[in-house]
Amino acid sequence: MALSTKNHVTAIHTLSIGNLNSSIVHPREVFKVCILANAASFVIMHNHPSNDPTFSPEDIQLTQRLMKAAEIIGIECLDHVVVTHDAYHSMKEQDLMDLH
Repeated sequence: MALSTKNHVTAIHTLSIGNLNSSIVHPREVFKVCILANAASFVIMHNHPSNDPTFSPEDIQLTQRLMKAAEIIGIECLDHVVVTHDAYHSMKEQDLMDLH
């Protein structure tokens, strides 16, 4: 989700459709959407078909890569949310959005 300076949604895009246990997302696709939507910030969201909303090591690694790139580009990554049929986990709520 690309967001305005007032955190209004300016765009929602599907960047990748994965298979049973993985999906590939590259930062350039995320930032292309954000730049074209004039976003001030963004939130990454995806599902876990396993119905376990726990962040995988790959989820955490992707978020760290996006946050580093976001710092350079000037578009803030506000959160990474995993959703399942009946639950969700937020990296921000779990204090996992710190690069240090």
